[in-house]
Amino acid sequence: MIIVGAGGFAVEILEILNQNNELENLAFFDDYNINLPQSLYNKFPILRNETQVAEHFKKFGNTFTLGIGTPKVRKMLYDKFVNLGGNLNSTVSKFAEIGSYNVLIGNGANILSGAILSNNVKLGVANIVYYNSLITHDVITGDFVEISPAAKLLGRCTIGDYTTIGSNAVILPDIKVGKNVIVGAGAVVTKDLPDNCTAFGVPAKVMQNR
Repeated sequence: MIIVGAGGFAVEILEILNQNNELENLAFFDDYNINLPQSLYNKFPILRNETQVAEHFKKFGNTFTLGIGTPKVRKMLYDKFVNLGGNLNSTVSKFAEIGSYNVLIGNGANILSGAILSNNVKLGVANIVYYNSLITHDVITGDFVEISPAAKLLGRCTIGDYTTIGSNAVILPDIKVGKNVIVGAGAVVTKDLPDNCTAFGVPAKVMQNR
């Protein structure tokens, strides 16, 4: 397994793999930060280029997961690693609560400790579901969605691709949030939000188009 990224979010993914006893042949990838050591925690190698990635895939298998938090950057790195022959995998904490019926989780999800997913939930590709967030029945999210700590997505709401739901934000039932939206921390979304906007407040109001 390669964790794509070697910074803050990547080490949170490391903890999930540690919890699940999935550390064998683990490496990180970072071709951006030049000041990183050769290995993380003196244990896990940090790959620096595509040649090293290809060698790791050939020797240990082609699985990878995304250790970067920004939705659009996640998509870019996903495309890069798929083009290198990678197979995107999910990382799900054993301390998350996942419903038993009709829960569909897209490839590459990162679901952290304390997250709760009810029944009849559908997550798209490469979602982040952060600590202590809540997703209730019949919620649908698009691809590369980020659900920040303690956010709440309530019954039948839908979230578009590349959208970020801020910490402690609440999306009320039946609300539709568009694509490429930022919902600010602590916001309460009571009305549908269009694509490409930023919304803050209680109730949430569109502050700018993106």
